Amino acid sequence: MIALRPAAIATAALAALTLSACSAADDGTSPTPGTSSDSAAVADDAFTLYAGRDQELIDPLIEQFESETGVSVDVRYAGSTELAALLLEEGDATPAGVFLAQDAGALGAVAKADMFATLPESITETVPAGFTSTDGSWVGVTGRARVVVYDSDQLSADEVPTTVAALTDEQWSSEVGIAPTNASFQSFVTALRVLEGEDVAQAWLEDMEANDVQIYAKNTPILEAANAGEIQLGLINHYYWYRMAAEVGADNMRAQLAFPEAGDAGGIVNVTGAGLLSGAADDADALRFIEYLVSESAQQYFVDTTFEYPLIDGVAAPEGLPALETLTNPELDLSDLDSLGETTDLLVSVGLL
Repeated sequence: MIALRPAAIATAALAALTLSACSAADDGTSPTPGTSSDSAAVADDAFTLYAGRDQELIDPLIEQFESETGVSVDVRYAGSTELAALLLEEGDATPAGVFLAQDAGALGAVAKADMFATLPESITETVPAGFTSTDGSWVGVTGRARVVVYDSDQLSADEVPTTVAALTDEQWSSEVGIAPTNASFQSFVTALRVLEGEDVAQAWLEDMEANDVQIYAKNTPILEAANAGEIQLGLINHYYWYRMAAEVGADNMRAQLAFPEAGDAGGIVNVTGAGLLSGAADDADALRFIEYLVSESAQQYFVDTTFEYPLIDGVAAPEGLPALETLTNPELDLSDLDSLGETTDLLVSVGLL
C-alpha cells in the first residue's frame, strides 16, 4: 500500500480542481459498469483504490474485504482534495479504479469532469436521496455531521453559539479553532457559499481571521485543544468526539458537542462516498468493492469503528447521536459542493491557506 505525501499543501493541489474537463473524458460521457460495447465485466482479483481517508481507519476494512473476497486492493492514500486534483491531472491514464473520498465536494469535482462511470441502481438505491449523487456518479457511504466542540469547564451548553455567524463576535476572539486545509472544513465553506452567497462566505472568513481564529492542521488537534481548555470553541466533525470518548470515557472529557441549529451551514451533514472511475467501468472487482462499502457488514464497521452515521436501512447509528433526518438541510444538494476550486481560491485570498 502506497501513501501519497504531496509536498505542497492544498493550495497547489487544489489549483488542479479548476482545470477544465479536457484533462478527463473527452466526450463528456460516463459509461455504465458492465455495458461497454467492446468488453464485458472482467475480474482479475485486483484493483487500485485512491483513498482520501485516514489509513488507520480504512486499512482494517480493506483487509476485511480482501479476506472475504480474495480481491487484492492496491491503496494510495492522501487527502481527498489532493487525490481529486491528482485524478484530474491523470485523466484517462489514472490507474485508479475507485475513488473513496472524505467528502462530497471532492467527489463532485471528479464527477464534474466526467471521470466517473454511472453506478448501477442496485448500489445507488441503497442510500437515501440527499446522501448520494443525483446522477449515479458516486454513492454516499457514511454521514458526518459538522458540530461545535466546546470546553464545558469554561462554557455551559446554553452559552455555546448555535450558528457559525455568531463565532465572529468579539467575545470569541482567539477562542475558536478551525482547520482550513481539512476537506470537511472546505466543504462547510462551500456549503456557506452555496447557501448564503459568495459575499457572505468571504465576509465570514475575513471576520474570523480578524477575530484571531486559531488555525489547526486537523480536527483532532482542535478537539484536544478544547478538551485542554486552550480554546473555548472549535468546528469539527461529530465522530472525533465519539472516538476520544470511547478511548478515555465520556465522563473524563471537558470537551462536549453542540449541534448547530437546523439549516445553519455550520451544521451540514456531509458524506464520505465512492465513485467508479470510467476506465474501470468494466472492472468487476472495483465495482464489488463499492457494493461492499454499502453492505451491512461495512456499514456496521463504520458505526463501530468511526462512529459515523450509516446510510442504509437496518444498521443503527451510534448511540447518543440525534436522528440523521433532524440534521439535514433540505436547501442543500450535496452535489452542489463540487466547487472546491472556488472555495480554496477564497481561502487563499483571505489568507487562511
